[in-house]
Amino acid sequence: MNRCLIILLLLAIAVGICIYFYFDPGDSAFFPRCPFLTLTGLQCPGCGSQRAIHALLHGDIAGAWSKNALLVASLPFVGLLLFSEVMRLRYPGLYRKVNSGIVIKICFVVVVAWWIARNVVNSH
Repeated sequence: MNRCLIILLLLAIAVGICIYFYFDPGDSAFFPRCPFLTLTGLQCPGCGSQRAIHALLHGDIAGAWSKNALLVASLPFVGLLLFSEVMRLRYPGLYRKVNSGIVIKICFVVVVAWWIARNVVNSH
């Protein structure tokens, strides 16, 4: 059963990559709009992520950065998180450090700071 779940997960990821590669979220009606942005006119921390993923899949790092810099900047950390999860049994110390309370708090502060900063900068 575990192998089937892994295959289904990889298939879902491949389908998602294809969708984001072939369809531009900025031009396609079937991509959801941010409800926070729609209701408040302010950007949430994730605003622009779909367009940034599309840009990254096309090798446009500068374009992705302009859509959501936090998403682009966080990719190495996400890679470390995935590596620590996959290698959890081999490197339990790494897993514990990456998933520690202090790292979680730092991530929270970074996301909130990004949320505030992008709205302050864009309001001027």
